[in-house]
Amino acid sequence: MKRIIGLSTLFLAMTLVCCKSEKRVGENPFFAEWNTPYGVPPFDRIEPDHFLPALERGMSLHDAEIDAITSNNDEATFENVILAYDNSGTMLAQVALIFDMLCAAENTPALEKIQVEVAPLLASHADKILLNGKLFERVKEVYDRRATLDLDDEQMRLLEKTYRKFVRAGALLDAEQKARLKQINEELSLAAVKFGNNIRSENNNYVLMLSTEELEGLPANVREQAREKAAQLGKRDKYAFTLQKPSLIPFLTYSSKRELREEIYKAYLNRCNNGDEYDNKQLINDFIRLRTEKAHLLGYPSYAAYVVDDEMARTTEAVYGLLDEIWTPALDRAKGELAEMEALFRKDVPDGEFASWDWWYYAEKLRKQKYALDEEMLRPYLSLENVQTGIFFLANRLYGITFRPVVVPLYHPEAVAYEVLDADESHLGILYFDFFPRDGKSQGAWCGNYVEQTYDGEGNRVAPVVSIVSNFTRPTANTPALLTLDEAETLFHEFGHALHFLFHDVKYRGLTEVEGDFVELPSQLMENWAFDPEMLKQYAVHYRSNEVIPQYLIDKIRNSRLFNQGFMTTELIAASLSDMDIHSMTEYAPFDPVAFEREALFDRRGLIPQIEPRYRYPYFSHIFDGGYSAGYYFYTWAAVLDKDVFEAFRESGDLFNKRIADDFRRKVLARGGSADGMTLYRDFRGKDPDKIPMLRSRGLWTDPEPADSLAAMPAPAGKVPARDVPVK
Repeated sequence: MKRIIGLSTLFLAMTLVCCKSEKRVGENPFFAEWNTPYGVPPFDRIEPDHFLPALERGMSLHDAEIDAITSNNDEATFENVILAYDNSGTMLAQVALIFDMLCAAENTPALEKIQVEVAPLLASHADKILLNGKLFERVKEVYDRRATLDLDDEQMRLLEKTYRKFVRAGALLDAEQKARLKQINEELSLAAVKFGNNIRSENNNYVLMLSTEELEGLPANVREQAREKAAQLGKRDKYAFTLQKPSLIPFLTYSSKRELREEIYKAYLNRCNNGDEYDNKQLINDFIRLRTEKAHLLGYPSYAAYVVDDEMARTTEAVYGLLDEIWTPALDRAKGELAEMEALFRKDVPDGEFASWDWWYYAEKLRKQKYALDEEMLRPYLSLENVQTGIFFLANRLYGITFRPVVVPLYHPEAVAYEVLDADESHLGILYFDFFPRDGKSQGAWCGNYVEQTYDGEGNRVAPVVSIVSNFTRPTANTPALLTLDEAETLFHEFGHALHFLFHDVKYRGLTEVEGDFVELPSQLMENWAFDPEMLKQYAVHYRSNEVIPQYLIDKIRNSRLFNQGFMTTELIAASLSDMDIHSMTEYAPFDPVAFEREALFDRRGLIPQIEPRYRYPYFSHIFDGGYSAGYYFYTWAAVLDKDVFEAFRESGDLFNKRIADDFRRKVLARGGSADGMTLYRDFRGKDPDKIPMLRSRGLWTDPEPADSLAAMPAPAGKVPARDVPVK
């Protein structure tokens, strides 16, 4: 979430290193320069009640900086308008960044209250600036004279992005339209907070509490995790299963109790769809009503058209073209997978009907039958410590960077921090990890900044402070954290985002962001190395015996790499299509989101009932409160890019080719949004991206030597500005 993705604040008082009694009354760490190692936030001194005053002061300072630009009577220039605007609002941006990042990792009822209060304030403040007529006049004055100005490529890019940002925010609207747009944006900001908080509450409120007799089929480590969770809840003689993925997926995969698989999966599917205080269906209506009206105000037929116009795809037709091309072969492959599982299902349930909560269970049975591969036999080789060692090894092998544990302020006791050193041992940045689920943390995994890479007034690079947050399987009293294949791959994915942030070397703040459908390229590219045989031999070591993963297990992983790809691709594309469909409405009328989803996916496109879309609307956080509205297709669009980039390594004959890695760092990772995504891609690859490697990786292309390349992406119509980088 990409990433990527409106979040919020801080942590419980018990997580603070310094207690309140040690602080001076009224002290706010945001009001003074941080005296912290490596410039990290002073987490040991920040309290929730510091945020509102800091945000208010940040907004006030920002207003003054904007007033200085608009009251300047000199001729508008790049320096006194565009650069001055780019340099404005630094305090507000820094406080808001920490506020948003920390909320996702450690929220509380008190902090939710702060979110509700500040969300409309921040939205109103942003609109006051972007809809400021005098400010836009000066921006436009510079933009209209751009052909006569002596600007380098980055300055021209910043000018064009700044102008387009104002236009897309409504700068060309009349006074009445601007007033309505402000109302819409405030309402949307509040709806996003409520939507995300409802999901968090639903996740926390459900527990499936079982006795020993109900654990049939579950491996020992899954039982141990559930036993420790139940003990935390005061039920020492029980086993607790939750809707967190490290608990849910193993239960669906191994429990032979079909009625219990049905119960927990339905609870997962029906989150925020139960007609109670956490029901999100009305909020979904509010989102679509407001977003559609906003698109119309800005001159677009739908909100999807508005969003995509600012991405690499440029048009909804291009997005649908890619998704539709994948949909049919993926669904056909999934139907074939279902047919194979049906034979196993009939032995257990002769008169029953295969259901969605059966898929993981029988897929695992089928994998054992076809490949003699049981994921539980792999987990001892995938301890979290070893997988982390693997990503550090890969980063060093490709880019020459190293990682050194450091003692810095932490926002939670479970977080850990590393200094990242460049190949010449210079300081590149700080990287936090926060691995395990807890009640205050949002589901999923993501990567973002606490401090963004910038340049100070003296031309010195300000190093970023980056954080990877996840919800991986916890260690138990008897075993370390042992990851699934999916969790291991997720860590490689988020680490790719972290490298993108760490390698940023961008001169202007307004050029740090990239297009949403480009942002997943660095993260998905890293996944390609996760289970490469040479990589596995480096990090997949048995946590007890220290035995390197044997070749026969590596062969099993390789031979089964296309297993269940039909299912995984179908549920991904289904979610992408449902996102595009709901945001492609050209006129809003009240609707039932559940019925809309069923008509769009099952009735019209033929999705089989045994597969649910990866996310259903009531808990589709990516598109309603996570920055991926009309953008869940980003993962698929970027997959075309990442697989084609990896082809460059394959073609070289060396998957760890340092020259290619250095080119990718210099021409893509370091440049941020200093050029549009397609320009960056072509500069690195020397050609347009090819869809065939992506299709082949999903088992949807079988010709090993295709005669013709399939160009995947349309040429950009001019330079396209980037959007906010969402958290994944």
